[in-house]
Amino acid sequence: MPTKTSRKTAQTSHSDRPHADDGEAVAVKQRRIQSAQDREDAKKPSSGKPADKAPVQAGASRQPVKLPAQHIEKPGLEAELELKPKFLAPYYEGSHKLQDSAALITGGDSGIGRAVAVLFAREGADVAIVYLNEHEDAEETRRCVEAEGGRCVLIPGDVRDPAFCRHAVDQAVKAFGKLDVLVNNAAFQEHAESIEDITDERFDETLRTNVYGYFHMARAALPHMGKGGAIINTGSVTGLEGSAHLLDYSTTKGAIHAFTKSLASNVLQRGIRVNAVAPGPVWTPLNPADSPAEKVAEFGQNTDMRRAAQPEELSPAYVFLASPACSGYITGIVLPVTGSVGAI
Repeated sequence: MPTKTSRKTAQTSHSDRPHADDGEAVAVKQRRIQSAQDREDAKKPSSGKPADKAPVQAGASRQPVKLPAQHIEKPGLEAELELKPKFLAPYYEGSHKLQDSAALITGGDSGIGRAVAVLFAREGADVAIVYLNEHEDAEETRRCVEAEGGRCVLIPGDVRDPAFCRHAVDQAVKAFGKLDVLVNNAAFQEHAESIEDITDERFDETLRTNVYGYFHMARAALPHMGKGGAIINTGSVTGLEGSAHLLDYSTTKGAIHAFTKSLASNVLQRGIRVNAVAPGPVWTPLNPADSPAEKVAEFGQNTDMRRAAQPEELSPAYVFLASPACSGYITGIVLPVTGSVGAI
């Protein structure tokens, strides 16, 4: 794995941060929503539909095809997954695309966020990681970022809270002296059989995490960003195509796509670019913390490639959109990385 000379480490103990305890209360609420859905799922049989074609391998290395039938507790620890997501992208060599940049990534403790943090560091950036309460995962992400030579600060808290978002941005700027890139990636997802099953509490949780959180973070970050800065929002294929059993989640992802294009127009004259990545199914803690175990084992088989992606297959797209050298003439796009043809 490529490395470079380590810079001075920036660390903050999560016990010293004023918003650290908020994450546990949110996690308890999310687990209560999850438990209610789990009880409904136990009443329904599995579809049992196998993929009818062989999974496609078209990348630099062979990716896992068979996923474990595993259901984990929200908000979802990557450390608990039986199959560890691949995020190190050993075939990806850095070339200083983000040299001396400072980035903040929400949901950066695991999954896509962790993979993005590693490649940002490999490209020369320092990284602030915002997460809810998954301290074990966050510490592993920090270890990996520092192994690439980057500085990393961990900032636990609730992105639904605008005061916390301002605090997180302030902490990142204090640690690194500036902020060049914001990646909005934190998300809440819980499936439902029908709209009647979605309570007001669940709808509010999804909307406030996935939309309000992005809005709050962008509003807090923009005063610290100048020309050449970039905001990257994580959308979803469900925001492009819809999803019968992810009604509220798909709604928020469609909103994120519209928010991306609107904000891109709003800040264009400031020289700040705003884009989104719309992933298809990706093997992260998000889905095992949502779907029943038997559904998790089938995750991604309905794509044209007949498999879920690994986080390291998504992270180069974020580097591309973050780097002025790569995408200085690109703003307001939603880039599909879905494993299927015709996702737009």
